[in-house]
Amino acid sequence: MASAVFKKALRILLFFGVGVGLLALVFWHQNAAYQEQCRLDGIPPEQCRLLDKLVADFAAVHLGWMALVWAAFTASILLRAWRWQVLLEPMGYSAHLGNCFWTIVLGYFANLGLPRLGEVVRAGALARYERIPVERVMGTLVIDRLMDFVCLGLFVGLAFLWEGDTLLAFIQQNRRSETPLWQNPAVIGLLALAAAGGGLLWTFRRRIGRLPLFRRLAGLIAGFLEGLRSVFRLQRAGVFLACSLGIWVMFYLQTWFNLKAFGPTAHLDWSAALMVFVFGTLGFVIPSPGGMGSFHALAMAGLALYAIRGDDAFSYANIAFFAVQIFYNILGGLLSLALLPLLNRSAPAKAPPHG
Repeated sequence: MASAVFKKALRILLFFGVGVGLLALVFWHQNAAYQEQCRLDGIPPEQCRLLDKLVADFAAVHLGWMALVWAAFTASILLRAWRWQVLLEPMGYSAHLGNCFWTIVLGYFANLGLPRLGEVVRAGALARYERIPVERVMGTLVIDRLMDFVCLGLFVGLAFLWEGDTLLAFIQQNRRSETPLWQNPAVIGLLALAAAGGGLLWTFRRRIGRLPLFRRLAGLIAGFLEGLRSVFRLQRAGVFLACSLGIWVMFYLQTWFNLKAFGPTAHLDWSAALMVFVFGTLGFVIPSPGGMGSFHALAMAGLALYAIRGDDAFSYANIAFFAVQIFYNILGGLLSLALLPLLNRSAPAKAPPHG
């Protein structure tokens, strides 16, 4: 028992250390650039501290826009809770919307301690309060994550459709060589390697198909496709799909509202916000607590496409991160711990569904 607790604590410390380390690395790099800019501007080092700028930028945030950020995030949780209800219906369970909502908030809170822990926590909490077998609840989360993956791919595609020229122009402007991108030896080498690899895969496709690793991969792909097909067998498939799209529209609006709340980024339009949103969201894929550090680095990279200064981009990333991942999720997580027992204090025991 003690060994299991120690391992769990070690994992939490490890992932938290990854997040803090990434954030510290981003801060160190940006602080050096900020000090150099101050030197060029003739500002004394004692009057040029990145932390002082960060505090001042937080104080200057437009609270009206930040209220819209929190409203959009709340709406995304509400839509996710509604979608969860729809997923449970084919199994004969009618979960309360309040339980779905607050267990999702609790899951976000848990993710701050250990990446991906939130799925386990919210599944266990809902199973407890709704008297549903936990393995059935976990099964719904597979489809939940699957649809998030599909929607992320959709938004990535939209971002590159509308803002791909901006990205290519940035690459062309900042590359060191004057050789056109398609004539760059490294690019040619990568394309040749990809072509050779594709040829080898095609030549030995039958032998590769018998490998255990390939069979496992094929099984994963088949499961992915089956998960997509199962969506259309839901009783309220239209509601499910609308909720899925709505969740990600709310996520996008969070980014747009965050940009509007901060002076140096307030001028960016909806299409720029889409690219910044995609970059920042990819930062949450990296396993660090709540995207700590990884979100900062990628959100700043997205803002660099639109000539936002590094110190301003760093402030934006911190404002966006702490406003939701820290302020909202910690407050909401503590509130969920208090409210869930109260909401279910007098709830009658539920009979298991027939069949």
